[in-house]
Amino acid sequence: MAHVPNTRPTACLALADGTLFYGHGFGATGDTTAELCFNTAMTGYQEIMTDPSYAGQIVTFTFPHIGNTGVTPEDDETADPVAEGMVVKWDPTQPSNWRSVENLSDWLARRGRIAIGGVDTRRLTRAIRQQGAPHVALSHDPEGNFDAEALVARARGFAGLEGMDLAKKVTCAQSYRWDEMRWAWPEGYTRQTDPKFKVVAVDYGAKRNILRCLASAGCDVTVLPATATAEDVLAFDPDGVFLSNGPGDPAATGAYAVPMIKGVLDKGLPLFGICLGHQMLALALGAQTIKMNHGHHGANHPVKDMETGKVEITSMNHGFAVDSQTLPEGVLETHVSLFDGSNCGIRMKDRPVFSVQHHPEASPGPQDSFYLFERFAASMAG
Repeated sequence: MAHVPNTRPTACLALADGTLFYGHGFGATGDTTAELCFNTAMTGYQEIMTDPSYAGQIVTFTFPHIGNTGVTPEDDETADPVAEGMVVKWDPTQPSNWRSVENLSDWLARRGRIAIGGVDTRRLTRAIRQQGAPHVALSHDPEGNFDAEALVARARGFAGLEGMDLAKKVTCAQSYRWDEMRWAWPEGYTRQTDPKFKVVAVDYGAKRNILRCLASAGCDVTVLPATATAEDVLAFDPDGVFLSNGPGDPAATGAYAVPMIKGVLDKGLPLFGICLGHQMLALALGAQTIKMNHGHHGANHPVKDMETGKVEITSMNHGFAVDSQTLPEGVLETHVSLFDGSNCGIRMKDRPVFSVQHHPEASPGPQDSFYLFERFAASMAG
């Protein structure tokens, strides 16, 4: 008799509105609750899963071939995956890439992250676009036993990201130095041995490649935890201060970050922020932030530099945005999204203080936005 494969679903994704998606589980077993977003990038699933900005979120990948290049420790943006889980169209195949050292499913299992394959990700993405980022529960059980009602109830019980300070969960425990520079062929990662500027980077969930870009721009980088005060930062006598990306609601993290940023601004130091750092700089300057319907997550986002007219292809990952209508006198909008016109950059008119919403270090352009790190270096030199 021919062998009949087990076609019973081994994973279930339950939305708070009661919609259920069944599929094949891989990675870790168990269940988790989170906000669900979608990411349109065709590459970089490992960087996405280890990006601290995805704390509290499960990522639906719209590109179907996820896992096909395996994983390598070189591509981790932080020590462990931070995204709660992943949803993909096709089950990962065996990896085919000279840099791969492990397959995606084993890597997820080892790091305690749940994934589901075999899902109609187009339908799911449409639901996210129409309804906004839903609260979900994801369960992986190799036996295929699911209590759908309980999963929906868990999804409904998820508190959501509005008002959530998640930076404290993903920040470093103590300060450290960083000197590794950007990856380059053929030598890989090299060290910055002749830095020109002392920079304090405040870690709200910093990606390693941002720190590498700062080192490549000539910075001797000291990383401080998210809760660092202005006194802590200024004690290092830095030439400039960097505000990192991170997860959660900027207004919640801003409760302790904004007083620190104001203290640094009072000293007149060059200041550069990315993503959450951009949003909290805006709050410190007197603007407001808003929760977006489904956010921007992908590596193909056109952003216009309003001062040069140039368009950059950027990487995005944010569910909150700066409300450009609330920017105060003396603060200019420098970049906007060509998808929806939302704010993607600001600068102070008369001071070397600027920030962007997108991720210049993620290199989708691939180098369209590297000038921002050079601009920061130039502002410290000046």
